[in-house]
Amino acid sequence: MSTIRRITLQSYTYPVPDPGTAIATQKRAGQVELSRFIVSIDTDDGHTGVYAPHYGATGHALAQIREMAPALIGRNAEHREQIFEYLKNRFRHFDKVGIASLDTALWDLAGKKYGASVSQLLGGYRNKLPVYASTTPGNKTPGGLDSIESYADFAEDCKARGIPAFKIHSFFDGNVKSEIGIMTAVRERVGDEMKLMTDPASSLRSFMDAVEVGRACDDLGFFWYEDPYRDASSSAVAHKRLRDFIRTPMLIAEHIRGFEQKADFVLAGGTDILHIDPELDGGITGTMKLAHFCDAIGMEIQLHTSGPMHRHCMAAIVNTHFYELALVRPNAWNTFQPPIYADTYGDQMDDVDSDGCVPVPEGPGLGVTYDWDRINHWETAREVYE
Repeated sequence: MSTIRRITLQSYTYPVPDPGTAIATQKRAGQVELSRFIVSIDTDDGHTGVYAPHYGATGHALAQIREMAPALIGRNAEHREQIFEYLKNRFRHFDKVGIASLDTALWDLAGKKYGASVSQLLGGYRNKLPVYASTTPGNKTPGGLDSIESYADFAEDCKARGIPAFKIHSFFDGNVKSEIGIMTAVRERVGDEMKLMTDPASSLRSFMDAVEVGRACDDLGFFWYEDPYRDASSSAVAHKRLRDFIRTPMLIAEHIRGFEQKADFVLAGGTDILHIDPELDGGITGTMKLAHFCDAIGMEIQLHTSGPMHRHCMAAIVNTHFYELALVRPNAWNTFQPPIYADTYGDQMDDVDSDGCVPVPEGPGLGVTYDWDRINHWETAREVYE
């Protein structure tokens, strides 16, 4: 038995070139500062599990972890299912996004304790993952994805790199003409060999706008159509109605939280492919529950965004297609991946091999090594619960 004796929350802020679409805590000439945090769990028998969320490292999640952490002191670190159920019930009045980082740190701890990677503990069956390039939203200022043509150029570059699929995040202005214009230009440039997807990010203003773009997906042979409508992908009824007008499979439910709620959304006919976010949907435990549920009813899933946890989960999920290389753009560093790794881990364009794949980390636990000198240098706060 490994009893939890200490949980440490370490907040840090790091500078990056202004990506134009990042949410910055502070902005200076051509530069922003992004805030993240890292969770460490220590047990009485000398084991430590760590997780540093990427996109899910929000102040909202951190506030929940502050409430959850004290309740885990003295619990058996290997009783992850029990802890998951306890936190889910105790924080039932909230969206419970704080569970993910704690759950993932516990999986990392177990892997290190037994000398196995998380994907091995999950029964993984592959060590390489095919990716899709998921673009940043477009920008109207010169440079990057600033025009319809620039999207086509970038898709062509991704295809030349061996990346098998490309997802469009457009200008998010609800403009049906430019949405379809980008989709058409990209398809004409890359031909039929590359799988294409589009995600208006709930920016389309009316149901009929969603139908119009969906029919363009049909005509252009898109692989999936994601989060089109201004309901923020929360209405199963709206998307079931949309299904009556289009043929392209829909990827929905990114913004629905919770195992039971997502299952209800699926059974109500709200999506064709379920979108799961491991950093928001209960970590590794919650993600695998949902993936297995969908597999049982013949539905495929996609994992939202990227990170070490995502790779280990995907390595053990049969009913999924691509790893999301998010969010990328031409000739730029992916600033949404915090530069906190002391090994070769990365979610940059150059980290994709010639087969269009990224590796699953092979070391114990999550299999990544953190640059603690850098993290400690950037530290802004430290909270210890014991």
